[in-house]
Amino acid sequence: MLRSLQKLLARLYRIDPPADVRDYLITDRDQARALEGKGGRPADEKLLVAESDDELHLALYLDADLLERLATHDPFEQLGAGNFEDFCKVIEGLSHFNYMTWNALADRSVTLLELELQAEIDKYLGARTLAMHQARPELAARLLAVLFDSPRFHATLSAAEYERYAHAARFAGWYCRSLEARYAEGLPGGAMLAELRAFYRLSQPGKLSHIHSAAYA
Repeated sequence: MLRSLQKLLARLYRIDPPADVRDYLITDRDQARALEGKGGRPADEKLLVAESDDELHLALYLDADLLERLATHDPFEQLGAGNFEDFCKVIEGLSHFNYMTWNALADRSVTLLELELQAEIDKYLGARTLAMHQARPELAARLLAVLFDSPRFHATLSAAEYERYAHAARFAGWYCRSLEARYAEGLPGGAMLAELRAFYRLSQPGKLSHIHSAAYA
């Protein structure tokens, strides 16, 4: 399931993920804490990153119980209220992993805001894609409200973290609403896909500028 979700995101943006996420997966909470060190925040999903010399070291932590629940309630069979939160957590981790590895291969730096912004957009696009494949347009129609009307943030976030997550959710909400306003409902395709693929390749200033232009067009 993880590899299938990773490929779903990769196909949207027409990228070849440089690495199979399963080779970098950690499911043990204690191991993740040991790698992260002191000061880490409890979470079911984390991309762990370390740099040394010219090397980038990555591990994606997804909690074992989270993966077990999602395997039992496979979102490829049916995405709904019972598995939507778990689906979003996994998509967030996969989005971080894809974006970080793809940019690292291109020797491009990535900001934390970029990572969170792309993940919020990927939750919407991943859910919309599965909803339409499952012939559930009513679910697709509720996605903007569910994801962006009242976003919830972890209570232990620092002020800087809260600001970053809030900005990412706000910008992603503007952008995804503009996508729905400018393109026909249904599976992402045609001009919408072309825009998404160009957007994915922009720098952070380019992304924010494009969002403002799209939102206020």
